[in-house]
Amino acid sequence: MSLASIKPYLVNCFLLTIPVLIWDTLLTDKLPGAYQPDVFWHNLPAWLSYGENSSRTLVFLLTLLMPIRMVSGIQKRGLFVYVAGLLVYFASWLPLIYYPTSSWSHSLWGFMAPAYTPLIWLIGIGLIGQSFYRNIPFHRWYFLSIAFVFVVFHTIHTYLIYNRLHG
Repeated sequence: MSLASIKPYLVNCFLLTIPVLIWDTLLTDKLPGAYQPDVFWHNLPAWLSYGENSSRTLVFLLTLLMPIRMVSGIQKRGLFVYVAGLLVYFASWLPLIYYPTSSWSHSLWGFMAPAYTPLIWLIGIGLIGQSFYRNIPFHRWYFLSIAFVFVVFHTIHTYLIYNRLHG
């Protein structure tokens, strides 16, 4: 097996999740205490925990099956949406890290911003993806639907934590 034969399988939409994974890994511990795993994951309903983690896993697995080939206009627009979404997502963390006592950080929208803003960059990935490997039937809505379900679960989770703290 040569590098040339596996290269097409290495250039997939999972690469687009790496900046998010690095960001989350490096900065989660800089977020206020409510976002730390021992608080954020404490005493969640099982249906919510399973739903969020299952849909998150499916999102990441589907990105591994979606090659990156920038050949159409919709994919180029998807790249724009993805980059804009990353910037919005990263920006949503900054007030929580640097101004944790601000009115924005304590508001529902500010507290939940890291939970709902991933929808933007996930939509970008959904627009970039055009097929699955190995002639598996593809439609953008497969990925986008699972991504939407994940963001809904993640947002409900964050809302429950917000209510615990500010309810």
